[in-house]
Amino acid sequence: MRHFDDLYAIAADRKGGPDALEDLIPRPDPNVTALPEDRWLSLFTKGIFQAGFNWKVIENKWEGFEEAFHGFNVDRCAFMHDEDMDRLMSNTAIVRNGPKIRTVIDNAHFLQSLREQGGAGQVIVGWPSTDFIGLLEMMKKNGSRLGGMTGQYALRFAGRDAFILSRDVTARLIAEGVVDKQPTSKTAMKSVQAAFNTWMDQSGRGLTEISRVLAFTL
Repeated sequence: MRHFDDLYAIAADRKGGPDALEDLIPRPDPNVTALPEDRWLSLFTKGIFQAGFNWKVIENKWEGFEEAFHGFNVDRCAFMHDEDMDRLMSNTAIVRNGPKIRTVIDNAHFLQSLREQGGAGQVIVGWPSTDFIGLLEMMKKNGSRLGGMTGQYALRFAGRDAFILSRDVTARLIAEGVVDKQPTSKTAMKSVQAAFNTWMDQSGRGLTEISRVLAFTL
């Protein structure tokens, strides 16, 4: 596995130099801890509906989603019942996928459960980046359809420091001998976390920056 400086040099060479590369690297949102509960539920829901679907279609309908789910008010969504489901399944302003609609209820309950630990901002943002895979596992276990890429994208879009195991990032991890295929097992994810932890120590950068640099090496 190469030193992060070597990987950064490859990415910089491909993107026109260090200055050009830095302009392309996103940073986490320093204010993400204060993100309201309803925005977490909105981001989770958007990620779930985008999975396996055309992202542009979901984006174009998102105003309809916000209205249909009452601005993703967590308490209101947590207590949706059969009549609400009937209403939503006949609402052409959203994508009418029953199982995905039900995740809004489940993830509202999940967010409510985090309140006794200080709330979503404290738990999700406060979780150490050196155990990012532990956060993903917690979300998968306690939330609904928040495992895998859906959780990774939702956290990145929220502004939380996060890696995304995209095709390019995974290809670089394979090239560096970290994994031999798309990581899905706990053992493979531990190897990914260990590699990112090493690169964080070497660079002083977070998961988001390192993830993007890896993607830009290809």
